[in-house]
Amino acid sequence: MSKTITISLDVMGGDEGAAVILPGAELALLRRPDIRYQLYGDEAVVRPLLANYPRLQEKSTFHHCDYSVRMDEKPSQALRKGRKRSSMWQAIEAVKNLDADVCVSAGNTGALMAMSTFCLRTMANIDRPAIAAIWPTLRGESIVLDVGATIGADAQQLFDFAIMGSAMARALFDLKRPSVALLNIGVEEVKGQDDVKTAGRLLREANLETMNYKGFVEGDSLGKGLVDVVVTEAFSGNIALKTAEGTAKQIASYLRDAMGRTWRARLGYLLAKTAFDKLREKMDPRKANGGVFLGLNGIVIKSHGGTDAEGFASAVELAYDMARNGLMTKIGNDLDRYHKARFQATQAGNGAEE
Repeated sequence: MSKTITISLDVMGGDEGAAVILPGAELALLRRPDIRYQLYGDEAVVRPLLANYPRLQEKSTFHHCDYSVRMDEKPSQALRKGRKRSSMWQAIEAVKNLDADVCVSAGNTGALMAMSTFCLRTMANIDRPAIAAIWPTLRGESIVLDVGATIGADAQQLFDFAIMGSAMARALFDLKRPSVALLNIGVEEVKGQDDVKTAGRLLREANLETMNYKGFVEGDSLGKGLVDVVVTEAFSGNIALKTAEGTAKQIASYLRDAMGRTWRARLGYLLAKTAFDKLREKMDPRKANGGVFLGLNGIVIKSHGGTDAEGFASAVELAYDMARNGLMTKIGNDLDRYHKARFQATQAGNGAEE
C-alpha cells in the first residue's frame, strides 16, 4: 500500500478563504484518495463549512487558529502578529515538525515567503529561496524560476536555481536529465548582464549529470517549450509571468468578442466548438496554479489568491506530486553532489600548488 501524503492547508488564505479552500481540497481528495489533510483556520468560520464535506472531514484533522494573515498585510507585520498564532504559520510549521509532507496556502505571497523562510530556513549552501512556476508551452509544460522571490540574483544564486529547477523537473515530469537554459536578452554568449553570463559559464563548466544545460533563451521562447527549465531572477521572471497571464486573458477576451459579434460568427463557433474547447482547456490558468517555494527545508506551495475551487485543487495536486516524487531528496542529493565535487576540485588544485 502506498504511503499517505499529508498536506497542511492554510484554510484562511486567499481572497475567499475557506469557501474556496475546502471545496478545492475535496476535489483533490477525489482524484488523490491517499491524501490526508491538516487544516488550520478559525473554528467559527471553518467548522460550519467543513460539515458540508463529510469525506474531507473524515480525512482531515482540524486545528483552530485565532489569527489570519490579511492579503494586504506587510510581511514584517504578518511575522510580528502571526508568528505561532496564524493559520499560515501553523500550516508551515506542520512541515517543519514533520506533521505534514507539504504545505499549501493561497494567502499573501510576501507573508508566506517570509514565514516559510523564517520557519523552515534555507537548505545548506542555498542563500535565498526561489518561486518556481509551471509554464504552459507548445510542447507541454516547462518550469520557470524565479518568478517572485529573489530580485537581483547573482551568478551563484542563478546556478543554484538551475539545480533546484532541474530537480523539480525530474520530480514533476519524470525526466532523467532535464534541459535547462538561462533567460537572457539574446542567445549569444556575449550578451546580457555579467551575472547571467557568469552563471552560464558556471553551468557549462560544471557539466552536471542531472541536467542538460542549453545556454540562453529569449523571452519569446518561453511559450515554445524549447527547454524543460528556464532560469531567471525574480524581477524579470515576475514581469514575464504577469505579462503571459495578461496576454492569455486578452486573447480569451478577443475570442469571446469575435465569436459573439455576428450570427455567422456564432454559427462558426458552434461548428468549431470542439476546437475552441481544446483551446480553452490549454489556456485555463487554473491547471498551472501553484508556485513551488524551492530552497527551503520543506515544501511550500503558493496558490493564486483569487483562484476558484478547481484551481486550488490543482495546487494541492501539485503539492501531492512534489511530495510523492521526492522533490526534497532530489534537490538535496544534487546540491550535495555538486558541492562535494567542487570541494574535491579545490583540494586537488591546492595539492597541485604545493
